[in-house]
Amino acid sequence: MGDFGRFLDEMAAAADVAYRRAMASMTASERSLDIGLGGDGTPTMLLDRLIEEPVLDVIGLHGANVLSEEVGWIDRGSSITVVIDPVDGTANSAAGVPISAFAAAIVIDDVIVESLCAWLGTDHKWRAHIDDPQAATTSGRTSLSGSSISLLRPRPTTWKAWSDVARAADRLRILGSSVIEGCLVASGAIDAFCDPGGDVHRIVDIAPTKLIVEKAGGCVRDLK
Repeated sequence: MGDFGRFLDEMAAAADVAYRRAMASMTASERSLDIGLGGDGTPTMLLDRLIEEPVLDVIGLHGANVLSEEVGWIDRGSSITVVIDPVDGTANSAAGVPISAFAAAIVIDDVIVESLCAWLGTDHKWRAHIDDPQAATTSGRTSLSGSSISLLRPRPTTWKAWSDVARAADRLRILGSSVIEGCLVASGAIDAFCDPGGDVHRIVDIAPTKLIVEKAGGCVRDLK
């Protein structure tokens, strides 16, 4: 655990408590209620807000800046910025599919120094610190032939590229949580995760998993 390990754990614990409470006490229609646009300009569900709020409270106690998918940018004049996605895979959990994650990265002077991703509702966590030695825990596969990969869902504008990649791979999965899928690449459970032909990922999606994947011997690339 690095310098900010306890801080990250506090955030993840707050998110998990809120997640479990919402899953136990609310219906799917209540969790998925559209409450407007988030800080990134995309629709926000009530579940997003319920999980983000206690995490923001934790960050506020530490006086750090915040960049969040939901609330956007909060500038407290700190040298430390926390990049968070309170619920990656909101549509899954809102519907009752238990595949979603909390993700956070600590950034100092534009450098990601530590990150944590936690599979909500479970004990699964992935973490990395900038000073950690690189560990070869990815699968090491470099070819699509024979690979087991996870893809973002296909859309009309990405269908051809998506189909080309799908035909070349051996096994496909669509889990609906880029954070979890990236961490599964880091652990070697799958060979790769990608969004063929797409450009929908934002910094809050990428920042926390980037350090984890790279410290596991993998790489994160925009191949456009």
